[in-house]
Amino acid sequence: MFCTRCGISLEDSAKFCSQCGAPVASNAYSTSPAYPKLSRPRDNRKIAGVCAGVAEYFDLDVTLVRVLWLLVSFMTGIGLLAYPVAWIVMPEEPFSLPAPAPTAQQVTNP
Repeated sequence: MFCTRCGISLEDSAKFCSQCGAPVASNAYSTSPAYPKLSRPRDNRKIAGVCAGVAEYFDLDVTLVRVLWLLVSFMTGIGLLAYPVAWIVMPEEPFSLPAPAPTAQQVTNP
């Protein structure tokens, strides 16, 4: 991968250019965004996916986030107000398309 601003070669996992500091555009073939996006995942959700989204964003265990959210809710009451607000504000993860099925030619010619 190359920096579009200064033209030096970068690692594939780089998010910023080490020479000029410019953000690196994500590769068209890359499956992950250039930065982590806070969103509600479509899987691994119990109610609305808020705790699962927060856990993915901060790279934590989803059970830990759920327990902490419950503790904050019962002790302060802020969690009871924050959950519906986060449910409304956090966008849902986009649908993922299934992988295309291999064609007959791809199956016969390895």
